[in-house]
Order: sequence, then C-alpha cells, then structure tokens
Amino acid sequence: MQTPWDHRYAQRTQRMKGSAIRELLKVTEMPDVISFGGGMPAPDVFPIEEFREACDKVLRNQGKQALQYGPTDGYLPLREMIAAYSARFGIEVTPENILITSGSQQALDLIGKIFINRGDRILVECPTYLGALQAWNAYGAEYVTVQSNENGMVLDQLESSMRSGPKFIYSLPNFQNPTGVTYSLECRQKLVEVADRYGVPIVEDDPYGQLRFEGENLPSIVNLDNKLRAQNGTYTGNVIYLSTFSKTLSPGIRLAWVIAPTEVIHKMVMAKQGTDLQTPTFTQIIAYEIIKNGFLDKHIQTIQNVYRERRDIMLEELQKNMPAGVQWTHPQGGLFLWVTLPEYMDSNVILKDAIAEKVAFVPGDCFFPNGGGQNTMRLNFSNAKPEKIREGIQRLGRVIQKYVK
Repeated sequence: MQTPWDHRYAQRTQRMKGSAIRELLKVTEMPDVISFGGGMPAPDVFPIEEFREACDKVLRNQGKQALQYGPTDGYLPLREMIAAYSARFGIEVTPENILITSGSQQALDLIGKIFINRGDRILVECPTYLGALQAWNAYGAEYVTVQSNENGMVLDQLESSMRSGPKFIYSLPNFQNPTGVTYSLECRQKLVEVADRYGVPIVEDDPYGQLRFEGENLPSIVNLDNKLRAQNGTYTGNVIYLSTFSKTLSPGIRLAWVIAPTEVIHKMVMAKQGTDLQTPTFTQIIAYEIIKNGFLDKHIQTIQNVYRERRDIMLEELQKNMPAGVQWTHPQGGLFLWVTLPEYMDSNVILKDAIAEKVAFVPGDCFFPNGGGQNTMRLNFSNAKPEKIREGIQRLGRVIQKYVK
C-alpha cells in the first residue's frame, strides 16, 4: 500500500517555496548560457593553492582534531580571530559573542527558530534577500515592508512601520542583495535610533561588506548600536550581526558567523545542536590556517579589483544597450545591480525570451515578500568574465527592446 504523504506533512510546509534562483541555476548550467542569475563569486579568484597547502598541513599536524567532532559554538582559534578582525571595524566582542554556522543561511534559519512565532511581523526593506524570506516563511512570519531608495530604507516609512510592532528588523546595509544599494550614514544612524526607541532588535546581514570598490567605508549597524549603548552606559546589544567567508574565501566551505549578545548565542547554540550538532571542524581549521597570517586582506584586494572591472563593464554595456525607460543602480561594491523596467513590462515573461537567447537573470518579484516587482530584475556581475558580460548584456538589451511600446 502506498503511503499517503500529503496529509502527513506539517502545516509549516505549506509556506515553503523553492528558490527561483536555485531553479534557474538548472538552466544556467548549460554551457552556452550566459548567466547573470546566481549570486556566485568568481571561481577564478578562489585561493585553490592556499586551500591545497592548508589541507595538507592540517591533516599532517592536526588530523585527529580536524576529523573529530568539535564544540557547537565553533573552533576557538577561529572565533578569537574573528573577534580580533571585527575589532578593526569597531565591533568590540569576545569569542563568547560569536557562533560559527554552516553558512549565513543557517544563521537566518536559527534566528527564525528561536525568535519567530506564527504571525510575528518582521520588518524588511522591499525588495529584500530571498533567502531570508525562505528561512522565515516556514516559521509563519508575516512581513512589514519599508521601501528603499539609493540611500537605503525610506526613513519616513520606517517610523510608521515600527508602530506595527515588528519582532525584529532585517537589514542589509552594504551592497544589498538584490539591489546593490548601500545605506547612507544618516539611514544607519536613524535605523539604530528608531530601533532603540521602540525596543526592537536589528538583524544586520553583512556578507558583502568587505567587497567595496569605491566610496567611503561606513560604520556597521552593530558598531553604531555599540556606541549608542556605551554612551548610555547600558550596552547589552540590540543587534545580531551576520557575516561569512563565502564571498571572500569560498562558498563551498559553508562557513559564516554570528555576533550577538551571549544570551542570544546560547539560544542559537541550543537550536544548532538540534540541527547539525556543529559546523564541520575540518573546514573551520582549514579556514583558520589559510587566514591566520594576514592572507585575507591581500586576497580581498584581488577580489575587489576583479569585481570592480566586471561591474564597470556591465554598467557600460547597460548604458549602450538598454532602451529608454530602463533604469539601474550603481553599486559601490558587492555582487549585484538592480534593473527597473517600465511598469508595463514583466520580467518573468522577458526571462523566457532571454533564455531562448542564451542569457539569464533573476526576475525581481521573488524579492518582494508581499507581492509586486514584476518589472524588476537582478543582475549578478561577479561570476561572468568580461567578454561574457559584454555579450550577455547585448543579448539582454535586444530581448528587452522587443517589449518596448
């Protein structure tokens, strides 16, 4: 007798949706498709030789430890290094404030697990990161949205949205995914001030912060919050900060970290123990071995140079090839830029024609938690080589031109 599975699934699975980006990757794996779809770092800048040497050294000198179980909160030398690295950017924490996770996506899921009850409102900018929506939909989250512009969240909307009583605020202040926008200093300060006044925590997701190509480095949300609380003499932390090695070393090692008050870290550790016990010891020790002598700073400069060139080429080709009425952002770093089409266009319809022309992008509507965005798209510039970017944007321009009224 065949098992009737449908009525056995938990109710939470009804809100689970597949990632439009992951589904698109099946198409873009075809060798003749030029893809601007995935949020993938350039494989030609992966430090393969450094990984090879580190693996050999770790297995030779620490093999028994590296292949064994480890503590849930993470490899202590790596957490100590992250604490020291964070201090350079004004984030003063101890290893007890740090949890190593299996990618930032796991951190988002753990946050959902310990904070979100069904029906809780989460304040997000619109559009926002699709992965966060996927992580929190399963826990029954509802979303209060604030529109964003070239400076980040629209501040006039932020104040009124806070009155809905959100459980926490989710923000991506640096080179936001999907738009590429960076919050202004005024936006950051206002966000911290409003969150403090309403007593609402902030989840600051910062996977791209080190990938700045131009402009001035701005203080993180957690740094500004730290200063506010230090002045009041009551700093306990109102920010949960996430970052990752996926965009600087390799996404394949699935290493990220959370910085938060110790009581939050303890809750996340308990949640993680029920998920995977720990992030792999081997990859943590390998990452530590690679970066412990200052390699990361030099390597990030290499990445910045490569991505700056690719961004500039994409911006140049957009200017040459897009019809009137199409607009796009000018990111100062990161992996993405955001295209806004005339309102009568639908990027999902355009995508079908684009794939027929062997070029792909991500339609923007999947980044809008409460609907909308049909006339938008996200373009990734980090993964394709310069000649592919030129050809791909030319193809995309020809496709969009067909829809101009």
